[in-house]
Amino acid sequence: MTTGASASQGAAFDAALRHPTRLTVAAFLSACDEAEFATVRDYCQVSDSVLSKAASALEAAGYLGIRKGAAGKRFRTWLCLTDDGRDALARHLEALQALASAARDAGAARAESEPSRSAAQPNA
Repeated sequence: MTTGASASQGAAFDAALRHPTRLTVAAFLSACDEAEFATVRDYCQVSDSVLSKAASALEAAGYLGIRKGAAGKRFRTWLCLTDDGRDALARHLEALQALASAARDAGAARAESEPSRSAAQPNA
């Protein structure tokens, strides 16, 4: 979905990052080398199954690495954003920023071209 200013600037939304949980996971992981599954789950405030589904989708897109191993006597899963995932996140955020900027510009231009509604309404 590219429209208006975002299309003309070359920014494009990434289908793998359109879902809010996948975007939140990618954004969280962009600030660290890797994080334990439970930490990501708690930050995103989702269930294990929701995070697992989001992680699988991001892994299929090549944006997420999943590492399993033992920590003491318990098995753990760690998630990390790949270089492709970091690049995709940056492009997706650029497209979101372009969309927000275009909307603000359009709203400002419309406000300047229309008379103030409060001035046009009679006093009660």
